[in-house]
Amino acid sequence: TDEFQHAAHGVIVPLLSTVDDARSLVKAAKFPPAGQRGFGSPFAMDKFDGVTQTEYLQQANESLLTIVQIETQDALNNVEEIARVPGIDVLFCGPFDLGNNIGHPILDGTMHEELKEAVVKIQRVAKENRKASGIYATSGDQAREYADQGFQMISVATDAALLPAAMHSALTSARGSYVHSALNMAKGAIRGK
Repeated sequence: TDEFQHAAHGVIVPLLSTVDDARSLVKAAKFPPAGQRGFGSPFAMDKFDGVTQTEYLQQANESLLTIVQIETQDALNNVEEIARVPGIDVLFCGPFDLGNNIGHPILDGTMHEELKEAVVKIQRVAKENRKASGIYATSGDQAREYADQGFQMISVATDAALLPAAMHSALTSARGSYVHSALNMAKGAIRGK
């Protein structure tokens, strides 16, 4: 795919479901002999200071990170087989999508016991297969809990969550306190503005 032709050094693939999907991903992501990735543009390789194209290709597969998201019932059912695919580096749990797909959505921040068990299973299978485990967290505190449980790759938050919160905080500071804003609005109303 185009992403790989531009020298991507990592890819995270959502909604992967089967061992065949995992094998196809590795073929696309890795250079021969591990995969079938094309050499693509040599200009991207030039971004690595002091490394020739030949040297790059000799070490590239070791540095290319291939991450699969386990976030469907099918993927959960097949996680052992997916984890055994050479070239898959990280099993990443998307708990919100996984919860929805197994019939136990996260409601009010609470995980159903079956979803918790699925998260534990994904991490256990990753460890048993010498893969890294990853997970999406909704806060720094939750990320710390996952780190303490042994997850190595943790998405602490998304830009879609952080940017609105940061903008709200900045605008609140810029406007002053609610009381200050209310007083200024009242003064304006009294003056007829």
